[in-house]
Amino acid sequence: MHAAKLSRSPRLQRVHACLADGAEHSTLDIVRRAGVCAVNACIAELRDNGARISCRQSVSPRGERIWLYRMVRPVPSQDEGQADG
Repeated sequence: MHAAKLSRSPRLQRVHACLADGAEHSTLDIVRRAGVCAVNACIAELRDNGARISCRQSVSPRGERIWLYRMVRPVPSQDEGQADG
């Protein structure tokens, strides 16, 4: 898979912004808030960009299996680690 760069992808930027609060968000919540369909692919691409995102399985109040994502560390800025000059 070739991951898009966060800086050039409005789709990844929306998912990154959704997860930026550090709270857990279900797949459905991310679909609705970020307007994306393939949440698992977006998460994989954000991880390739350097984000740390946890994922756990849970059960909804209606008994359905759901996946919850939480951003532990956002994508590092492009300037991090580069010398000034």
